[in-house]
Amino acid sequence: MQYTSLGDSGIQISRIVHGCMELGGGAWDVRPDAENAALLHTALEHGVTAFDTAESYGGGHSEEVVGRTLAPLRDKVVLCTKVSKEHLHKKDVLAACEGSLRRLRTDYIDLYYIHWPNPDIEIGETMEAFELLKAQGKIRAIGVSNFSVAQMRAAQRYARLDALQPEYNLLCRGIEDETLAFCRENHIAVLTYNSIAKGILSGVFHFGGARVTDFRTAKPLFQEKALAEELPLLELLRDIAQAHSASLAQVALAFSLSRQGVSGTIVGTQNPAHFLDNLAGAELALSQAEISALDETSARVLRTLNA
Repeated sequence: MQYTSLGDSGIQISRIVHGCMELGGGAWDVRPDAENAALLHTALEHGVTAFDTAESYGGGHSEEVVGRTLAPLRDKVVLCTKVSKEHLHKKDVLAACEGSLRRLRTDYIDLYYIHWPNPDIEIGETMEAFELLKAQGKIRAIGVSNFSVAQMRAAQRYARLDALQPEYNLLCRGIEDETLAFCRENHIAVLTYNSIAKGILSGVFHFGGARVTDFRTAKPLFQEKALAEELPLLELLRDIAQAHSASLAQVALAFSLSRQGVSGTIVGTQNPAHFLDNLAGAELALSQAEISALDETSARVLRTLNA
């Protein structure tokens, strides 16, 4: 496992972060808590030190599973969680943090994020609460998720940002325009999510005969026309995967981690086999020719999808 610094916070984290959204339920089928707890232990045993959750995942159930499982190992893990956009008034941030601390069974959160921006609540009020929590020792580092550069600039007028959590993959590359450069210049770690585009980049919907039967039926990338337009990229992923005796998901993850400015990626699953497969993606070294081919084919496919 490779490790990286979380901005200027002094915190070191694994480049693969275990995403714990699915542990809470919601749109996903949920495995028993005991199985999910076992997978958290497996992650730690394989060098994953950072675990990402949120108060909104399963109404706090994800945090509860993480807390019950990892509290005895608190000194070995980096706990990351998020406050919901509805809770960004100062008093609500403080109350939400107390709830997360209780569910996580800890007296401090390593990285506390704003989950989504809320234009109806003044960012200065929110960041004042974050600074207070940091001064009290209840959080160690401050992050934002799904923020634009303009929104990060506004937040940084009131508090130092240590991390950004944006969506990024071969079919979602908006952060390459200016976000990655801004974060590099400001020493903000970038921890991406959705690296295999909700499963599209694993190849199971193009080559594995899988059909979408859950919430993804409404997602643009899963429509019949889009699946056909994505095929050149999936075929290239398959070719590169075969050359490395790897999976398509591993190649997609390796591409994301190869981008300058990407500190790490958040990968969530309840499936142990998928988890171990994803871990191997962090160790896969793509050649510059392969990265360039993926870059060019992805850009061409995106132009078609967005036409």
